Amino acid sequence: MQRLILLFAVSTLTACNTFSGPDSPRLPVAGAPESIPALTADLQGDYTPLRPKESVQAEAETLPPPPPTDLWERIRLGFSLPDSNHKRVMRQLDWFARHPAYMQRVAKRAAPYLHYIIETIEENNIPSEIALLPIVESAFQPFAYSHGRAAGIWQFIPSTGRLFGLKQNWWYDGRRDVYASTQAAVELLKTLQHQFNGDWLLALAAYNSGSGTVKRAIRNNRRRGKTTDFWSLKLPPETKAYVPKLLALKKIIADPAAYGLELPPISNQAYFARVELASQIDLARAAELAEISLDELYRLNPGYNRWATAPGGPHSLLIPREKVDVFAEGLKSLPPEKRIRWVRHRIRKGETLSTIAVRYNTSISAIKRFNRIRGTRLRAGHSLTIPVASQNISSYRLSANQRKKSLQNRPRKGQKIIHIVQNGDTFWDLAQKHKVNVRQLARWNGMAPRDPLTPGQKLVIWSRAGLKTSSLDHSSITLPPRRHITKRIGYRVRRGDSLAKISRKFRVSINQLRRWNRLPKGKYLQPGQRLTLYIDVTRQSS
Repeated sequence: MQRLILLFAVSTLTACNTFSGPDSPRLPVAGAPESIPALTADLQGDYTPLRPKESVQAEAETLPPPPPTDLWERIRLGFSLPDSNHKRVMRQLDWFARHPAYMQRVAKRAAPYLHYIIETIEENNIPSEIALLPIVESAFQPFAYSHGRAAGIWQFIPSTGRLFGLKQNWWYDGRRDVYASTQAAVELLKTLQHQFNGDWLLALAAYNSGSGTVKRAIRNNRRRGKTTDFWSLKLPPETKAYVPKLLALKKIIADPAAYGLELPPISNQAYFARVELASQIDLARAAELAEISLDELYRLNPGYNRWATAPGGPHSLLIPREKVDVFAEGLKSLPPEKRIRWVRHRIRKGETLSTIAVRYNTSISAIKRFNRIRGTRLRAGHSLTIPVASQNISSYRLSANQRKKSLQNRPRKGQKIIHIVQNGDTFWDLAQKHKVNVRQLARWNGMAPRDPLTPGQKLVIWSRAGLKTSSLDHSSITLPPRRHITKRIGYRVRRGDSLAKISRKFRVSINQLRRWNRLPKGKYLQPGQRLTLYIDVTRQSS
């Protein structure tokens, strides 16, 4: 009996040495019925002895290292694209090395977005070099708009953006939405990589110039018995430099000191969180709730074109992570009907939806939605409920209209001329008249050369022709009495149709039809042929 008590005491002491802390298993209580099996097991030696220090140390050495604190280091760890010293890469590398201030600016702009981008890329098992692609595309400028009609940090063109679910309307452009466009870019890149049998260099080339362009170059090389890797293909000059830029950036990020550069550290933590709203909200009020500046809110949410989120969604905002709680609390105290300011407008004789929309800086669709209007006719004396901005519209400095005004008012060389677009005007004709470059003219007005011009639209021209007015065979230029709303439509050619007949039907010029659809002179239309038109919907209904 004494021996049994002694063994029990030893067993209890061993258990006390083996388990400790609040989460340790509870020891059986002596004398309780269920403690007898446990005691028997201890007597038989069924317990885990303490491990030698050597084995504990060996196990510690096999544990994964802690995650890096600097986001650049995290990106370096995921590099997997082939390294290259091709002369095209070295040429781009030399440019980056000679422009250290550029990399500093880019890194500063990238800081709010880069953590989310690398997270998304890692989730999809994509080489981490792809996180640097917005440097090549847009230098991480969220409001970037190229001569090819590409927008946002990932530079989606309109058609590709719609194909990958990026909505584009008066209120919102998903191509500039950092959250949505990153998801779309990853899906597009994965699709292209699959098309080109896992070759990331070809996929990146296709991202820049289109898969059709790369496939044609591959077919041409095959016919000539040449190799079909990226470096051997005959591609557009921009694409031939595009992939080398990314590979040069890889070298820079891998070892900036080797090229005399210093990258500002970026914390390896999420900068923002996505907050669901469930309804439209004035962006000035949202900034107040989050206790941040309106400009910062726009830079995190550059997809919103106007003074509020889109009435039809998306109903979400990216908010700095440290401000999410205070924003959520403020949102709870602000019911949906008070997130937007409303006014009552009494309709006067002769007013249209377009003139009312212009007056209140809102859209025709928003007025129709909130007032349950199906057609376009209005009755004088009736009232409308109109959503309006809570502050003076000039306060929303990074909204689309205010960005455009700022761009147009920026001083440049030449004589500043305000031109009101008339029927038949083209960028080409205006550029020739004023001896300027077409791309320059478009860029001065926040547009691309292929963007349609609409009658009544205001353009700023910095003329080099010594002109003080800009009349292209127009007897006079006057501001239109109302705003012209342009809509893009598709039209299928019917038997008996001609360019003249279609131009009369939709009140556009034959030259516009040719330009929009790249139709050479002398080429006849075929029944079933698809045309793209940009029509003035206010003129169609008048």
